[in-house]
Amino acid sequence: MSTFKAVYATQQDGKTHVSLEQLDRASLPAGDVLVRVHYSDLNYKDGLAVTGRPGVIRKFPMIAGIDLAGVVEESASPAWKAGDEVVITGFGLSETAWGGYAELARVDANWLVRLPPGLTLKQAMAIGTAGFTAMQCVVALERHGVLPGAGEVLVTGAAGGVGSIAVAVLAKLGYRVVASTGRAELGDYLRSLGASEILERSTLTAPSKRPLDSERWAGAVDSVGGDTLAAIVRGLVANGSVAACGVAGGAALNTTVFPFILRGVNLLGINSVHFPSSDRPLMWERLTRDLPLPLLDGMTQEAPLEAVFDLGEKIIAGAVRGRVVIKIP
Repeated sequence: MSTFKAVYATQQDGKTHVSLEQLDRASLPAGDVLVRVHYSDLNYKDGLAVTGRPGVIRKFPMIAGIDLAGVVEESASPAWKAGDEVVITGFGLSETAWGGYAELARVDANWLVRLPPGLTLKQAMAIGTAGFTAMQCVVALERHGVLPGAGEVLVTGAAGGVGSIAVAVLAKLGYRVVASTGRAELGDYLRSLGASEILERSTLTAPSKRPLDSERWAGAVDSVGGDTLAAIVRGLVANGSVAACGVAGGAALNTTVFPFILRGVNLLGINSVHFPSSDRPLMWERLTRDLPLPLLDGMTQEAPLEAVFDLGEKIIAGAVRGRVVIKIP
């Protein structure tokens, strides 16, 4: 393969241009391992990147796609050999390193994770950064004492990728899950994943001047941010925790110190990009054990690489349900 197809982003006069291009193999960056990519996926950050919005790509030119799954074609690292099935999420793909929306990727050997037993490459990308992040949130809540039986656990943006997987995992583990969404028509979908109750999104985003609300949430997984996260903090029970991993609802956080100093609540920041390589296999092991694969398959749709531009607009608009796997030619 002397050339390869890729979603390629350039910048000129301050404007970002993203298109599907045929690139020369010699243009690939330096790296220990060459991977033939079989699948990528669609995340909120991918939507920002392929639609030319700021906030993700920090170096041009860039190949978009923050995740990839494929087969090693060449390796200069003793840790990997041709034929190995591998997965990458994070590590700056589509930000500072060429990403997964391409037929070929040359990467650092330390970024690779071996495909977990029991998963296909497609299922690994159905999980992707969204599922990896959701599992990080669950583990963070566990480590801060939010265990099944502690009370209600809220998941915001519940019909999206992170939210869908968080609902499924938490329900499998025995939590009582309340799913917050602005799409009431997806209530049956969220109940099928294990949600016990559906909460209208506007309930959380309603303006409030109160520093504290009634104690309700033992824990929460929040992929929205903004006013939604502020409302969660006000409504956490004493010593409750919220794992925050997204900004779809805004980056500003308008809150007070009172929930922290009067109730001892915890705001847990989740960074999936720079999660340590040594701990990643354990997180994938938890996913293969605690995420019911039939539910994963049921929340996943497949799309061709050419569709990422339209899908990017849809995920930014909050119109994508569950997970989208991108099939690489």
